[in-house]
Amino acid sequence: MDQPDQLQPSPAPSAFRGRLLRLVPALASALCGVLLYVSFPPRTLWWLALPAFAGFGWLLRGRGWKAALGLGYLFGLGFLLPLLVWTGVEVGPGPWLALVAIEAVFIALVGVGVAAVSRLPAWPVWAAALWIAGEAVRARVPFRGFPWGKIAFGQADGVFLPLAAVGGTPVLGFAVVLCGFGLYEAGRLIAEGRRTRVLRRGAAAAALLSVAVPVAGAVAARPLVSDKAEDGTRTVALIQGNVPRSGLEFSAQRRAVLDYHVRETLRLAADIKAGKAPKPDYVLWPENSSDIDPFTNPDAAAVIEGAAKAVGVPVSVGGVVEKDGKLLNEQILWDPVKGPTQTYDKRQIQPFGEYLPLRGLVGAVNKNWTGMVRQDFSRGSTPGVFDIDGAKVGLDTCYEAAFDWAVRDTVTHGAEMISVPSNNATFDRSEMTYQQLAMSRIRAVEHSRTVTVPVTSGVSAVIMPDGKITQKTGMFVPAYLVQKVPLRTSKTPATQLGILPEIALVLVAAGGVGWATGSGLRRRRTGGA
Repeated sequence: MDQPDQLQPSPAPSAFRGRLLRLVPALASALCGVLLYVSFPPRTLWWLALPAFAGFGWLLRGRGWKAALGLGYLFGLGFLLPLLVWTGVEVGPGPWLALVAIEAVFIALVGVGVAAVSRLPAWPVWAAALWIAGEAVRARVPFRGFPWGKIAFGQADGVFLPLAAVGGTPVLGFAVVLCGFGLYEAGRLIAEGRRTRVLRRGAAAAALLSVAVPVAGAVAARPLVSDKAEDGTRTVALIQGNVPRSGLEFSAQRRAVLDYHVRETLRLAADIKAGKAPKPDYVLWPENSSDIDPFTNPDAAAVIEGAAKAVGVPVSVGGVVEKDGKLLNEQILWDPVKGPTQTYDKRQIQPFGEYLPLRGLVGAVNKNWTGMVRQDFSRGSTPGVFDIDGAKVGLDTCYEAAFDWAVRDTVTHGAEMISVPSNNATFDRSEMTYQQLAMSRIRAVEHSRTVTVPVTSGVSAVIMPDGKITQKTGMFVPAYLVQKVPLRTSKTPATQLGILPEIALVLVAAGGVGWATGSGLRRRRTGGA
């Protein structure tokens, strides 16, 4: 006789649980990326970068390349989506999402590399070098690179900061990532030893060194950080004139922006005369403080000259000028007697902000975007160092502060202090201002120079060579800052070594990938024999 049908348990709940479990690594990877974002300014939670990378290492260790690619991409999205949200403040989510989608690809590829080297001895070293190699590529391509989100830029308040003076942002970032991966590996080996009652001493020692060496290196590097004046001091004034409106429309009233900066300079002059403020040796205005070309507009030249005469010292003016058919973002040193004497043209101009790559394609997607950049800016060709009565002031205009080479070569060309004139009004009250300010703090330590940050709408600040902010303004308020600052002439190891630490770490990363690839091929041959 046929057996009666038996009721069988449905496999659906078990299969559903299985699918949910498979989603856990994906969700965890994205959350680790968010944790890394939270470690960045304006928060001072720099130490959260360590558990973020520890978690990332846990998720990637031993994975195949496809899983690592996906997990790396999700980590990149979790990190970059909130970090770069300011890029869509005024133009909508399209450019922001496109930028993040592209930049996260680099992090996904790093994830594949980290998974591959995770089987090697002392793998945190190879993995941390791979992260820095990924940052090196992101800083150069596409469109001359986008270094925003370098791990070093989140460490302005951290214990690892002195390492910036040793080897710049690559060494500082490497130390943080190495420490994060090392924490995971040390924890994993301790847990494994408890479970098996066998502790692999060599592997455990390597893991502990991955944590101890970066911390010890940062402590040892502290003497490189000094505020001592080496060529005297200068009293410098920063002018924040404010803007009539934030966002892309701030420039619709270009004359008002210029007048605001003139008015604040005149207020400073009046306070100097009344004994309320010390007289500076020179005054620094921000980027775009005169979007009216003073070389072709006599009215603009007259009000700038009037401000310079009132304060009685040279004024560095951020202007937009046209020369020989080229549009330039230019810093102009305006002497109260001689008029304009020196200029610096911004070299690292911002894609999609100051020039439009792929203009035809972008216009086909959205004609409004091409209207925002009607004429491309041209690049300058020489480093900016103003000689102001013997004081050599290096200039890195806004976006340039994110690029290692752009800041370094002002110092190698003699800068005794650095100024980063900026215009962040386009990005309203977003975190962009604070992220950029943190970059300037890293640059101060990296090259042991005072860094001043005059901004149209804030936050303007004076940063000492040890990275500490001594004065700063609020946002969207008119203000001036006056302070005596040290001039320094010595060069840190980071300044002298230049790109060499980054090259060395890229070679370490390449060596790790090569070793992992060779080991994988040998395992496959052995398994197939």
